[in-house]
Amino acid sequence: MSATLAEMLQALEDSALASGIRQSTWLYPFLEIVHILGIVLLVGAAFLFDLRLLGFSRKLPVPDLARHLLPWSRRGLYLIVPSGLLLFSTNAVALAADTVFHMKLLLLVVGGLNAGLFHRFLAPSSPDWGQGNTPRAAKAVALCSMVVWVAVITFGRLLAY
Repeated sequence: MSATLAEMLQALEDSALASGIRQSTWLYPFLEIVHILGIVLLVGAAFLFDLRLLGFSRKLPVPDLARHLLPWSRRGLYLIVPSGLLLFSTNAVALAADTVFHMKLLLLVVGGLNAGLFHRFLAPSSPDWGQGNTPRAAKAVALCSMVVWVAVITFGRLLAY
């Protein structure tokens, strides 16, 4: 880690906001709860969508399910990102050096790319997918999504120990 990055991380950790979060009896646990609620929304909706792509609930049209579930995933993201950044700020130096944290971030990138690839290249043809003809590529994306989100949650929990 470069000296400049280390100094920036230390400044973040020493900030009044990060210190206030660490010193508060209720603020850190509150941010953890918000973070977990965001995970529930994002991953719960994504899992339900992925299960449809894998062949469950075939009577539900993929585009309709996407319109219903994916906004909930986005709302989860709106909770996860700010709460995660605030939680990170309280222990920025140690987390930035932690291999488990690096793995979590890498998996988040993989999850984002996986979702982006699905929406860019596969979702446009989803109205043509009937009750049993979801393309193998969509099924592969769904399986990847499920594995990645379980791994992200696992690495996130490992950070707590």
